[in-house]
Amino acid sequence: MASSKVKSKKRKITFSLDTDTAAEVALVGDFNNWSETSHPMKKNKNGVWEKSLMLDIGRYEYKFIVDGRWQSDPQNGQVCKNSFGTINNVLMVTAP
Repeated sequence: MASSKVKSKKRKITFSLDTDTAAEVALVGDFNNWSETSHPMKKNKNGVWEKSLMLDIGRYEYKFIVDGRWQSDPQNGQVCKNSFGTINNVLMVTAP
């Protein structure tokens, strides 16, 4: 009997935020239960904050926490309202 490889349905997604003044940035979303500590971001050599995650195909809502303040992603116009009366960004992860 031949074995077949099951293709992973996960994709590497890199989130980024370009902010010169931030001392600390975290990525929060429904993929990490909105945890403020699970996904700290790191500043790259160009001064852009980044975090890469392996995410399953699907729809996700997220935001950034910049120096303790919640902030939406200025590079992503896909948004939805949340239960707090503000907006979350929406990310659709599709098959490659």
